[in-house]
Amino acid sequence: MNRPRIALLSNPKSTGNIAQLSRIRDYCAEHPDIFHYEVERAEQIGDALRTIARVRPKILIINGGDGTVQAALTEIHNGRHFGDEAPPVAVLPNGKTNLIALDLGAQGDPVLALERLVTLAQFDLSPHIVARELIALRCHPTARPVIGMFLGGAGLADTMLYCRNKIYPLGLPNGVSHALTAVALLIRMFLRLQSRFLPPKPTPLQVSVRRDGRISGRFALLAVTTLEKMLLASEVKGTGTGRLKLLAVEERPFSLLKAFAASLAGKLGASTMQGVHFEESDEISIEGENTNLILDGEMFSAQIGHPIVLKPAQPLSFVRLAA
Repeated sequence: MNRPRIALLSNPKSTGNIAQLSRIRDYCAEHPDIFHYEVERAEQIGDALRTIARVRPKILIINGGDGTVQAALTEIHNGRHFGDEAPPVAVLPNGKTNLIALDLGAQGDPVLALERLVTLAQFDLSPHIVARELIALRCHPTARPVIGMFLGGAGLADTMLYCRNKIYPLGLPNGVSHALTAVALLIRMFLRLQSRFLPPKPTPLQVSVRRDGRISGRFALLAVTTLEKMLLASEVKGTGTGRLKLLAVEERPFSLLKAFAASLAGKLGASTMQGVHFEESDEISIEGENTNLILDGEMFSAQIGHPIVLKPAQPLSFVRLAA
């Protein structure tokens, strides 16, 4: 009996692949049913998926960070290389943040995750298939949408960039890097300090939610996602009034602490809290004074009068490893 084909798309330049790619290559060499395609630049992903579509894989596995996953999802959506029957997507734990892999239950050793996916592909995948809504981001009404799952903005984006540019180069483990970043953020907020050694103060921005009007101000945290879990691996109790979940926390220490406590208790979005805004919508626009936005690793800039618009994209099937 022929074994089902499995396609693996790898980005060798992803941070996690620096240490793990040789092991993944060795594993693929021992399993000829895996069609392994490596890219070094995002521009190559379109050609990669065009080639992979000819293999007609049962699963498309992406081996890279959130930026690699985002580029692949964008190409699947816009390029339509698989027509109306795109294979379910699986994500190996890799990169620095891996919010998408975490949401899909992929944690730990990427080779072990790959091994499990190969095993699952030999049987009925339906118990492990989940549909995920996607975000379509447009900088201009006629622009080609960029597709992703998690957008960070305002102070969150500035803090992510601070971690990427100031902390990661120190070569520390990811957990230590993220802890140092959190400490630096709290020092700036609670002590009201400004220094090039600390995350910058967020710029003002305006967020328009079609159902509920507009919120504006300085936000320590702005997140828009379709993932089941927001930050801190906390599920948000939504109302089902829109497919995009928006969380905005004002630039005040106690607002951030309230949001943190509600997230840990699993009550984020369950009730109204001063300084904490949770909304659900099918269209969100964001504009500000050179406000940074990061969609799954790719940075965008929102300007006054030139908003970035977010809408739901066509859902895609994913393989969830967690029970």
